[in-house]
Amino acid sequence: MTLPAALHDALTAPASLTVALSGGIDSLTLSAAAALARGADGVTLCHAVSPAVPAAATARVHDFAAARGLTLKLVQSGEFDDPSYRANPVNRCYFCKVNLYGTLSRMGDVVAAGTNTDDLSDYRPGLIAADEHNVIHPFVAADMAKSDVRALARVLGLGDLADLPAAPCLASRIQTGLRVEPEELATIDRVETLLRDALGNITLRCRRMHGGWEIALDRGVFDALTPDRRAALHDLARGAIGGDLPVTVQAYKQGSTFVHV
Repeated sequence: MTLPAALHDALTAPASLTVALSGGIDSLTLSAAAALARGADGVTLCHAVSPAVPAAATARVHDFAAARGLTLKLVQSGEFDDPSYRANPVNRCYFCKVNLYGTLSRMGDVVAAGTNTDDLSDYRPGLIAADEHNVIHPFVAADMAKSDVRALARVLGLGDLADLPAAPCLASRIQTGLRVEPEELATIDRVETLLRDALGNITLRCRRMHGGWEIALDRGVFDALTPDRRAALHDLARGAIGGDLPVTVQAYKQGSTFVHV
């Protein structure tokens, strides 16, 4: 099995390499490609454990590394000690990545992230932090979009992981300007886990908005729900969330918690 030449070159150029492994399909595929290019002993995987990381992602990372005999290090990146991150400004992701990449860079290796070319057209303040810490982006170097990453994941034998829906960190579910609280992130993770158990591994979000809670479901799934089924899912989420704030169920729209200020 061979990798695209530009990807192989980007992965083998550093003397030592650490992959920032979130548990999403991009970083999982990058980790598998790095292991193929460099050998299992030539790459270290680092996964940040924090209230903003879904429990399922951490479990997925453990299983992935163990199945492939890859070195996995768990780190505390410290973003929850950063008041700028906790304040949840429009560029919250910058402060998250500053803490993460700072932690990984101090470990000594060149750090690689799973950024693909599709990410470059979106507002990604975390990429500024990546530049500041000399993080490399092998998929970008190889001119690979998200679809290319998923195709490579299948070639590399990642199976059903190749179809993982995009799932940014749990803090992305908190509307801009609302303080990031670990307790609310735990609620979000709990609700999304319950809904995926009920609906399968679809695109969905549990969002904390200024006016309450919003359950956003894949448009096709949402449109196919009967009124009784929508009500049942509302009640499921309502029970898991608790409190008195209103809960709504609607179709998913990307970026709904993001507010330019």
